[in-house]
Amino acid sequence: VTAGSIAVPYGHVIGNEKWRQSEVAQRLQGKVRLIFEDGLGLVDFHLSNRTCILLISEADLVAGDEFKRRLVRFRNASSLRGIVIVEKTQISDQYYLGVQKLVVLELGMVLLPVANQREASQLIIQLVREQSRDRAANPFLRKQRAQLAEPAVLQTVQQIPGIGKTKALLLLRQFGSIHRLCKASINELEEVVGQTVAQHIYTF
Repeated sequence: VTAGSIAVPYGHVIGNEKWRQSEVAQRLQGKVRLIFEDGLGLVDFHLSNRTCILLISEADLVAGDEFKRRLVRFRNASSLRGIVIVEKTQISDQYYLGVQKLVVLELGMVLLPVANQREASQLIIQLVREQSRDRAANPFLRKQRAQLAEPAVLQTVQQIPGIGKTKALLLLRQFGSIHRLCKASINELEEVVGQTVAQHIYTF
């Protein structure tokens, strides 16, 4: 992924040239410093040296499987932390479950659904501001906090039937990441949340 070497100053977002005329870009202008680059490859927006956004639009979902190939290529080629934002609308809703399984369970990435590009831009602004606030924090504490209590990760785990906030926190504390949670055996899951909920997670 070309963008691995890009240095992003705090408070800035580097956007893929293809989004220049989009509603997302228009709404980001004035809220964050937005710079467009042509060579970002698979990435849509870079929020920092380590974090980037892959934005899957309603049109991408309806058009077929190309976006899935892009996500898999990104996961295989990049050491960056990729956050996948998906436009979940009435039209694209039927595809969402498949995307969720691919992104969260198979690729172990964070998935955030939004209703439209306005919500996507608000989410990007929020993520940029959080990163700017975090820069002076202890990197070890930051890593731990990101794994255990990051709202996006918690929200993703709570999508599993029978999992509320408390159980989601327990699971993340025990397994450390969604990826490891997905690889856990049913016995390991039962030790944390009991038999019924463990079964839900295992078959999710």
